[in-house]
Amino acid sequence: MITKEATKVAPAPARRPADPPRPLKAGRNWDEVPRWQIYLPLSIYLVFTLIPFYWILLFALRPAGSTSLVPWPMTFDHFEKVWTERQFGTYFENSVLVGVATLLMTTLVALAGGYALARFNFKVKRAFMLALLCSQFVPGALLLVPLFEIFAELQMINSLGSVILAETVFQLPLSMILISNFIKNVPYSLEEAAWVDGCNRMTSFRIVVLPLLRPGLIAVGSFAFVHSWNHFLFALMFLNNQDKQTIPVGLNTLMSADSVDLGALAAGGIIAAVPVVIVFAFIQKWLITGFSAGAVKG
Repeated sequence: MITKEATKVAPAPARRPADPPRPLKAGRNWDEVPRWQIYLPLSIYLVFTLIPFYWILLFALRPAGSTSLVPWPMTFDHFEKVWTERQFGTYFENSVLVGVATLLMTTLVALAGGYALARFNFKVKRAFMLALLCSQFVPGALLLVPLFEIFAELQMINSLGSVILAETVFQLPLSMILISNFIKNVPYSLEEAAWVDGCNRMTSFRIVVLPLLRPGLIAVGSFAFVHSWNHFLFALMFLNNQDKQTIPVGLNTLMSADSVDLGALAAGGIIAAVPVVIVFAFIQKWLITGFSAGAVKG
């Protein structure tokens, strides 16, 4: 006899939900470009970039009159010649003094002006910002005549102070814009919290804001230093005595209308380039961070 319970149909088993698709492994991309298509153009670009540097090293290290493509036997006579006979030691000291002084003055003035642009509102703020931006379109050659007349009235011709002031004025607009944009990225609430704790505006800026501006200050300072180190025009026009000249003008003295001492010129170029390369090697991380942060928000 078939019971009532036996006539019941057993319920269908629950269907197992489908497994979610497995994510691809990190870094795996099916549409990835073949490696050789990436490395080949980069290698070609690297070769064309390094050839001029090798050529400078070749002329600086091989003996005078040699035509070898390998600097052997190696000599440092060209470096000794430019450092002692051509007074490159004096040029180097003058360039360091101009670069460091320009760095400090540009950073301090840009820091004060950038803070005012970032934290205060005044009537001519937009016009002032527009003037700063428009000043970047003025070439430095147009400033030579008015600056020369001003420095002549102040009796600053043939003084390193004239070059330092000219370089600072030329660097200030861009530096002030970068610093102001970087300060805008610092939350204003941090300063307000310091005010609540009893700090005045100067103290809160020094304790709270200034440590966060390190990448921006390094970026602005390095840009001012490198520009003043490599700038040729102001030093040529405002400095007359050879003892006051900087490295770019010193390199120009190695070339004449009749002949060029290629070995000495190459050695002088290496002396001029090595300090900048060393500085950028140490501050590369801060430099990239500072310029990117200062250019995002405006």
